[in-house]
Amino acid sequence: MEKHDIVIIGGGPAGLAAAVAARKAGIQDILILERDSRLGGILNQCIHNGFGLHTFREELTGPEYANRYIRMAEDEGIPYRLNTMVVDINEKKEVTFINREDGMTTIQAKTVILAMGCRERPRGALNIPGYRPAGVYSAGTAQRLMNIEGFHVGKEVVILGSGDIGLIMARRMTLEGAKVKVVAELMPYSGGLKRNIVQCLDDYGIPLKLSHTVVEVHGKQRVTGVTIAEVDANRKPIPGTEEYYSCDTLLLSVGLLPENELTKGAGIEMNRVTSGPNVNDQLETSIEGVFACGNVLHVHDLVDYVSEEATLAGTNAAACVRHSEHKTPSHPVVLSAGDGVRYTVPQTMDIANMNDQVVVRFRVADVYRDRSISIYYDGVRVAHRKKKVMAPGEMEQVILKKEDLNRYNDLKEIVIGTEVE
Repeated sequence: MEKHDIVIIGGGPAGLAAAVAARKAGIQDILILERDSRLGGILNQCIHNGFGLHTFREELTGPEYANRYIRMAEDEGIPYRLNTMVVDINEKKEVTFINREDGMTTIQAKTVILAMGCRERPRGALNIPGYRPAGVYSAGTAQRLMNIEGFHVGKEVVILGSGDIGLIMARRMTLEGAKVKVVAELMPYSGGLKRNIVQCLDDYGIPLKLSHTVVEVHGKQRVTGVTIAEVDANRKPIPGTEEYYSCDTLLLSVGLLPENELTKGAGIEMNRVTSGPNVNDQLETSIEGVFACGNVLHVHDLVDYVSEEATLAGTNAAACVRHSEHKTPSHPVVLSAGDGVRYTVPQTMDIANMNDQVVVRFRVADVYRDRSISIYYDGVRVAHRKKKVMAPGEMEQVILKKEDLNRYNDLKEIVIGTEVE
């Protein structure tokens, strides 16, 4: 059986950053498996700018950002296989894939890094009444058709959902001559970054209707229009609030789901809130030697944070290869989400074996103003930081330092929450 020290599943921004970090940490035997025909992942179709401000201190387009990491990987001589679909991983870290050249092949890895990214929630998950006419696309599919395939997908557009891809496509379609009539959002707040609301909607006079959803799609062969309605606190349409919009295209930007079928199949412990695996502060899953990073772990809003997280996963996977014996956690601590926080990543940490600091990322549950992010050690508040505004569309983070944690010998739980001062 073919063997490798580190096998990375996914050649997008997470997989590339993890591979480069592992090579710089001294591991030579690395293999990237990518199902697409090129490296770079979703960034290849994201031709807008705004990437790289944290990582490279300059503003790049998605392909430019991806190409930086592709060049790094190629300069390091890291091998990769394209058009290669991984179909199974097991607890022994045996990875089975299929491609045209090798057929069905199983390889043995010392460590595995999961970097499969995420996918869009499809229309079938929304239960919108109506036929199945042409003209209904997920926002990412429309983005690929326009930016890579060169198709024009519609002239009169309604967008359901205010995730970042939907907001960006509102601007993209407007620039291509389409009329975006409205963006409807089920929640009482936008799911995208504030900067995208301003730059993609406000700057082009595109209305955003919060607490609204599509209740019917009209048309049989092609979309002819949609009906939207206001929803109540339980997200149920309110009778009498219906509005009809004629259109030939409906874009869906209704959430991203981490691509974790392989993860579940391996028997890895999953998190019901993030839909990704539970990990410790090393980004290691419940299977020793299997790490996760990027959007397969939890959905990020900035690719710069994906690269930062993946660099940590690659470095830790390299350390795992060099020190194959399992370190018994001598001071495990649970990380929990408190009031107003939906989840934390990581979910556990080992104070005795942690790095000098751990970045804990999380999302809040609602739009909050003039609240504090508070940290509790076994029920005692030890830190808080005031924030003017927090929203679910923008990830928050706190940094836990080892020198601070070492003062608490019997610490068992760290809770991160929000509270009104």
